[in-house]
Amino acid sequence: MLVLRKPYLLYLGDVQTKADAKTAFGLRDWCRADVLAEWSLPACPVTLELPRLDPVAAVAAGAGSIIVGVAVTGGRLPVHWQDDLEAALLAGLDVVSGMHTRLTECPRLVSAAARSGARLIDVRHTGGDYPCASGRKRSGNRVLTVGTDCALGKKYTALALTRELAARHVPATFRATGQTGIMIAGSGIPMDRTISDFIAGAAEMLSPDAESTHWDVIEGQGSLYHPAYAAVTLGLLHGSQPDAIVLCHDPLRTTIDEYPDFPIPDLQAAIDYYVAAGRLTNAAIHCVGLSVNSSALDEATWSSYRDRVSAELGLPVCDPLRGGLSAIADRLLSA
Repeated sequence: MLVLRKPYLLYLGDVQTKADAKTAFGLRDWCRADVLAEWSLPACPVTLELPRLDPVAAVAAGAGSIIVGVAVTGGRLPVHWQDDLEAALLAGLDVVSGMHTRLTECPRLVSAAARSGARLIDVRHTGGDYPCASGRKRSGNRVLTVGTDCALGKKYTALALTRELAARHVPATFRATGQTGIMIAGSGIPMDRTISDFIAGAAEMLSPDAESTHWDVIEGQGSLYHPAYAAVTLGLLHGSQPDAIVLCHDPLRTTIDEYPDFPIPDLQAAIDYYVAAGRLTNAAIHCVGLSVNSSALDEATWSSYRDRVSAELGLPVCDPLRGGLSAIADRLLSA
């Protein structure tokens, strides 16, 4: 399993909008204790409102890695950023990137890493040698976030639920399965880059045996209803062996994003589908609630929707940004 060296220096290059720096903002917001400072080129107007340290000063302050905290359209690493990244490597920082451009395909960065002994870590492309799944029941407890579609809050829900459990002094660990989640957690497995035969085995490695009171909160990927990504979702579901699932949903979507011929499923049908599929490796799997991205709904519409759907499903319906996930945590811990 990939493990990153903390704390982080967050690198913004010369991006012009906060949206392009969403990875860096996510790291700042979700693992602030692991973030030391920020660094950028002079032409960058975006700031995380963190201390500014160049790579040498960051190393002196204890930094272990510089994170390319940028997710721009196309995912290409600008050539002129390599000056700063080379300096970071020579100062002793690992360079971590989730962009499509592979750091290991940049000769000057490869040379600098060889000279310093620092690592080039392409989170999106880092694969591992994972076993086939055993199907063996593991000790401890697991909850997996799943979705009616992609990109509607599975990572955010998992992070928020981990934080809620920690606030109750319940031992819980966020288990990351995607590039930004791995950067936040400092470890994890990029499931969408794992060979299909070994996804379930990788998921078993991600959430190993644990104490009887411990919860692994596993970041979901894709959707069983997605025509392209359902295979990743199913492998993660089987290998995670979740005792509980939280279904994530965007109430305004009517079809799978970018797939207009594939409708968003009925919520009860989706819960039943996930539970039926999950019973292969955990007969006791059950749903403990619905996490909703209600950002496009006004307060009255959200309240009406929440109450109606909760009555229909017999489950708590929450938005992490509107009231939190307390009701879902209650259901999780009472089962």
